[in-house]
Amino acid sequence: MDLWEKFGMSEGIAELWQELGISAGMTMVVLAALYFVIKWAVKNGIMEAHKKIEEKKAQHNLKEDKTVSDLEPGNEDVNGKI
Repeated sequence: MDLWEKFGMSEGIAELWQELGISAGMTMVVLAALYFVIKWAVKNGIMEAHKKIEEKKAQHNLKEDKTVSDLEPGNEDVNGKI
């Protein structure tokens, strides 16, 4: 029994891989490596996007805090200037 049959590959696909000289075991290794590379890239992309969103929120909150503190009485000096 061939590994291609064991994994349920159709004859056309199996012949294509065999013409390229790639065995079923090598195919599984390549696909597993490709899976983990894509998984790693997506994870890092999501983390980077989340970090940027958090930075924007922090900047927005800081800007709001500055405008609120500018409006509060008691932040003026003796001459009434801010």
